[in-house]
Amino acid sequence: AQALGGSGFIAAFCAGLLTGYLFKRETQPLLVTGESCGEALSLLTWVVFGAYVAPKGSQIMAPSVWFYALSSLSLVRMLPVWLSLAGSSLNAESRLFIGWFGPRGLASIVFAILILDTPLQEGGTIIACTIACVLLSVVLHGVSAVPGARRLGRSAR
Repeated sequence: AQALGGSGFIAAFCAGLLTGYLFKRETQPLLVTGESCGEALSLLTWVVFGAYVAPKGSQIMAPSVWFYALSSLSLVRMLPVWLSLAGSSLNAESRLFIGWFGPRGLASIVFAILILDTPLQEGGTIIACTIACVLLSVVLHGVSAVPGARRLGRSAR
C-alpha cells in the first residue's frame, strides 16, 4: 500500500480484519506470535530512536521545544482523555491516571518517522519536539508509574 502511495496503517488494519475473518476461531496462535513480534520490533524501535537522538542533541535545546513537550505530555494529552471519560463512572483520580499514562512514546516515534523523509519547512522542529516529548515521557512516566499505580490501587479498595 505504501509503495502505491497509500497508508500502511490502514492496509495493516484491513489485513488484520481479513485474517480474523478467514481464520475465525483459530486466531489465538496468530495473536501470540504477533504479540511477540510486536514486542521485539518495539524494542528495536527504541534502540534505533536512542541512536537517532544522540546526534540531534543540539536541536532539542530550545526552551520552546521543552515547553511544548511538557505541554504535550500534560494538558494537550490529558484534557481530551479527561473529557472523553466524562460520562464514565471513573472518579477524578482514575481519569487523571489514564490521561497521564495514556497513549505515549512509541506512537510519537511512529508518527515522526512518517514525516522524516517529507520535505517540510519545520520538519526539524517537529522531530526535535518529538524527541523531547519521548525523552520526557520516558523519564516522567518511568518515575511516576509505580507510585501512581500504588496510589490508584489503594484508592480503589
